Amino acid sequence: MRLAASLVFTAFCLAAADPPAGQLEQRGVLPLSLKRAVTMALAPEGNTNVRLAGEALKQSQSRADEARGALLPNLDGAFAYQDRDVNLQAQGFSAIHLPFAGFAFPTLVGPFTTMDARVSATQNVLDFSSLRRYQAAKTGVSASRGDVESTGEQVAAQVALAYLAAVKADADVESATANVTLSDALLTQANNEKAAGTGTGIEITRAKVQLANDRQHLLEAENAKRAAHLRLLRAMNMRLDTQVELTDRLSYTPVDAITLADAQKQALEIRPDYKAQLDRERSAQFSANATRMERLPSLAAFGDYGASGSGMLNNLPTRTVGISIHVPIFDGGRRDARREESASQYRAEQARTTDLKEQIGLDVRLALDALASAQDEVTVSRDGLDLSENELAQARRRYEAGVTNSIEVTDAQTRLERARDNQTAALYQYNVARIQLAQAMGKVRSTVQ
Repeated sequence: MRLAASLVFTAFCLAAADPPAGQLEQRGVLPLSLKRAVTMALAPEGNTNVRLAGEALKQSQSRADEARGALLPNLDGAFAYQDRDVNLQAQGFSAIHLPFAGFAFPTLVGPFTTMDARVSATQNVLDFSSLRRYQAAKTGVSASRGDVESTGEQVAAQVALAYLAAVKADADVESATANVTLSDALLTQANNEKAAGTGTGIEITRAKVQLANDRQHLLEAENAKRAAHLRLLRAMNMRLDTQVELTDRLSYTPVDAITLADAQKQALEIRPDYKAQLDRERSAQFSANATRMERLPSLAAFGDYGASGSGMLNNLPTRTVGISIHVPIFDGGRRDARREESASQYRAEQARTTDLKEQIGLDVRLALDALASAQDEVTVSRDGLDLSENELAQARRRYEAGVTNSIEVTDAQTRLERARDNQTAALYQYNVARIQLAQAMGKVRSTVQ
């Protein structure tokens, strides 16, 4: 009966059903599934990296609006009203002599008033450099949006892995608890055998040593569980004193078969960080073109209209309309230096794009290999657990029948504990490999939600 209870408890550790959320919340504990953890981390008040990526997007949009301003009309309004005295000698009129007797320029003129109210407008008609800068800024906005998506994928993967680590820590605690329960049962059995005259003191001592070891492992597992829960809360940007109850358990969920070529192709089509890098490369190209086009003449139209006179009631309408052509000739080499700098930045972005493409290929290849290996480990660990359970059951029957001593039972118990740990580790590695493959292909959020 004790062995059957132990096996049931182990099965519960690996695939227990979620507890009712209402009961957990009533106890002041937050029920947390993997989907909910990722959703909370990706919320506006969630992970800090998500918020920083959102602010970077807003800054990029502001730069695009600023670049667009160079292509739109520029309107200014001005009003000036002056009451003045003018020293004509300061203007050079003291040296002028007129051939009229008794007439001379006065030294001081005024007071007199002037008023001017005017609206001015300028418009770039032909400016290829400004147009390319605006295109570069717009592409930069697209790259920032890709960075937001990429950050979301990275945060989702980070939280998912932290959640899996916490689930594994929970399973380790439950497995360690089951081992303590089993060791306690074997100690009781050894005491009963000695009381019946069929056992020895050394067998009791062995059982006590095994129980002490299992209790030590339980303490270590509980400490690891607390640390894993804290790391999960930190990844979600939640208060570290929040009590959570993980509602998911380690389980085996088959993954659809996919070839390496198809996986790499999908990754290049889906991964937001690769799309963002392509946009950054195009933005650098537009910026390089804008710098080269600074050598070209630019054409602008300008005009103003307003009222000018000696006062509010004594003025006449005046206007100015014209065009201006700006032809760059020489600026001390600053333009050439900017052109070389922008060209170098474009080549650097091309190199980053190529490197990221190769890295994606490596990520997908490693993730597929890890997933295949983890699948085999799950199968082997399941078989090993079944064999270890059968071995322990047979060893206990032989010991109860007096055919063998407690050493055989202790060895079988040790192998069963190792088999439990192996299965927990195998299921954990398999689920980690699933998340890593989804991350390599840019599909973490769609996988966990």
